Amino acid sequence: MPARILIVEDSPLVTDAFSILFRESGYDVDVAGTIAEALEVAKTRRADLILLDVSLPDGDGLELLEQLRDQKSLPKATLAMTGHGDSRTRQKCLDAGCAEVFLKPVPISELLRRIEHHLA
Repeated sequence: MPARILIVEDSPLVTDAFSILFRESGYDVDVAGTIAEALEVAKTRRADLILLDVSLPDGDGLELLEQLRDQKSLPKATLAMTGHGDSRTRQKCLDAGCAEVFLKPVPISELLRRIEHHLA
């Protein structure tokens, strides 16, 4: 059974590209554009890994991790994506439970390598 990745990102261009890439790499993929959508997906399909945009239309993406933690539905790993390269944002993501933090635009080969590492 392939690992399931939940992409939580509000840009359709990014989610479309990542969905194709991850499916071609053998993963099952779910997509959510908001925290609310991600919580709905999580009710029926538990992700093994979440690729999480920190800035979402309905709030700070890290809030999703708090809610999933409360529901005991956290994945093996969460990888954060942010457009803010400052150390404060990075530390906030790590403190919230993210395994890694990627600065946008995310380097695809490095992202795939790190996903494979976390799902091994």
